[in-house]
Amino acid sequence: MSTDVIRGMSCNMSNRKTFRVGSRKSQLALIQTNSVIDALKKVTQDVDFEIVSMSTTGDKILDIALSKIGEKNLFTRELEVALETKQVDMVVHSLKDLPTTLPEGLMIGSVCKRDSPYDAVVMHPKHKGKQIQDLKDGSVIGTSSLRRQSQLQRKYPGLTFESIRGNLNTRLRKLDEDGKYDAIILAEAGLVRMGWEDRVSQILSADVCMYAVSQGAKAVECRADDTDTLNLLAHIHDPDTTMACIAERAFLRTLEGGCSVPVAVCTEIKDSKLSITGGVFSVDGTQCVQDSVERDLSEIIEPPKKKIRTTKGVNQYISIAGHTDISHNALDAIMAAGVELANKILTPEGAAILKKAKEDTAKAVLEEKRKKELIKAVESGSLK
Repeated sequence: MSTDVIRGMSCNMSNRKTFRVGSRKSQLALIQTNSVIDALKKVTQDVDFEIVSMSTTGDKILDIALSKIGEKNLFTRELEVALETKQVDMVVHSLKDLPTTLPEGLMIGSVCKRDSPYDAVVMHPKHKGKQIQDLKDGSVIGTSSLRRQSQLQRKYPGLTFESIRGNLNTRLRKLDEDGKYDAIILAEAGLVRMGWEDRVSQILSADVCMYAVSQGAKAVECRADDTDTLNLLAHIHDPDTTMACIAERAFLRTLEGGCSVPVAVCTEIKDSKLSITGGVFSVDGTQCVQDSVERDLSEIIEPPKKKIRTTKGVNQYISIAGHTDISHNALDAIMAAGVELANKILTPEGAAILKKAKEDTAKAVLEEKRKKELIKAVESGSLK
């Protein structure tokens, strides 16, 4: 495994512990990792941090839409191996990239405060000042997300959708230079973290395009038996974001969804009330089933403790640590809300949409595999 080590402020003092933090190599990933380290430095002054960066499978496969690759853990596998083998102590992820079931022995030790979960439209410079509804029929929108494509195709059937892969820098370059795309769809949070707010042409409201499960939230993964790391991460654990993401991940796990099926959510926690809306969509956007669940949490949320207790034997909720700033009763209720929403979606119609979407995606994966095998055979000269 090829890794780069970026050393932070090093004192090399025997009484100081150094935490090794795993990260993808992209500019956005490193910005996110450094933001987590900065937050940790504010709550502890007697430790050091080193960033260990590496490329993942998802970073290397840039010519195929994610839904057509047919694998999970595309952006996490190599990082989790480093965690399991104790090359790193923690890994910073975009929580939406983490499957709802993690490898045995690993858990999400912290969910940081969520930034905007919404999607943003970035227009080609020639369409400056326009919004997506202003584009002519046949305009090409770049996105490799089935969730975005299915919802926007439903709302704007005259638009054409084409896959676009690569990190944010690459996708913006393709938009500006290739001339193929009239606009692309990206997560607002990523653009803001990169300092590219000026490229945002439009924020898509939830009634136009609901967002991905846990979009906008950063997560820090660690070993479940690493008490020192868990106790450290408990200090940057955001209760409201944690509750929203547990509900969303419970919804997704019950549906057995992922990037290969169009599943979307919208969650709000306000005045001790949880409201979560979810939906499943056909790949072409012509069919959908949506529903909502609400929970009054006022009687089951305990006030945060003044001092965070040790997290030895901490409970997990959809692989997220149940730190003591939220009562376990509240976390159980929130997880149950996500499960209830999924079961409401899984009507005969909803189940049929989900099944068909999975079948369509599996077919696309098989076609992509056959195409790659054909290209390989031609290049090797074995095809006559």
